[in-house]
Amino acid sequence: MTDDEKRRWKGPSDKRGTSGRRMGERKIIAHRAKNESSKRWIERQLQDPYVQKARSEGYRARAAYKLLEIEEKLHLFRRGQRVVDLGCAPGGWLQVAGIKGASEIAGIDLLPVEPLAGVHIVQGDINEPGDVAELMKGLTGPPDLVLSDMAANTTGHKQTDHLRTVALVEMAAAFAVEHLAPGGTFCSKVFQGGATKEVLDLLKANFTSVKHIKPPASRAGSPEIFVVAKGFRGSRKAG
Repeated sequence: MTDDEKRRWKGPSDKRGTSGRRMGERKIIAHRAKNESSKRWIERQLQDPYVQKARSEGYRARAAYKLLEIEEKLHLFRRGQRVVDLGCAPGGWLQVAGIKGASEIAGIDLLPVEPLAGVHIVQGDINEPGDVAELMKGLTGPPDLVLSDMAANTTGHKQTDHLRTVALVEMAAAFAVEHLAPGGTFCSKVFQGGATKEVLDLLKANFTSVKHIKPPASRAGSPEIFVVAKGFRGSRKAG
């Protein structure tokens, strides 16, 4: 990819991407500064080298580096892919997909996402058939790669938070099994040691390879880990 093509997806020349990230940061900081724990979160963000790197390189979120590091190890992308990003706000993973040569990119999130050139973005819910139908209008065929960085808002109650997170992973995996093209790949955030047995059974029944990975950009103290399933069989087995 040429430097001009990269600048289309990130960097100072992408005014929408850069301004969108800064606007989002201001909104998040204003909301979270209401209590001491939120202040600590802000301080950690300001000191985080990945946050600083994302700002300097034009990515909308530090999470972009998680996907780049997963790609370096497990090679999710190839040029000309159709890509869907579930839980795409604020758009860092969409930028990575573009930089890696995806020909068609569609993303969905409950939150609004600043426009990104060449990307079909839907504000909606993957549980709503109408929203999913609108999402798929951004592609000319089934996706070759389904990404999910979805995470539930925490309540502070460990069991409740775990169940909410598991539900999101299950939704993402079900979406991938329903929509992926044969040979396709699924990459999703999971927590607490990896995907649950039910999700793993579903993935193993439908993909030729299932692996877990914790990229360096994922904070050491975070319970998050990612599951990558490759070689979708196209049979859509229930598991």
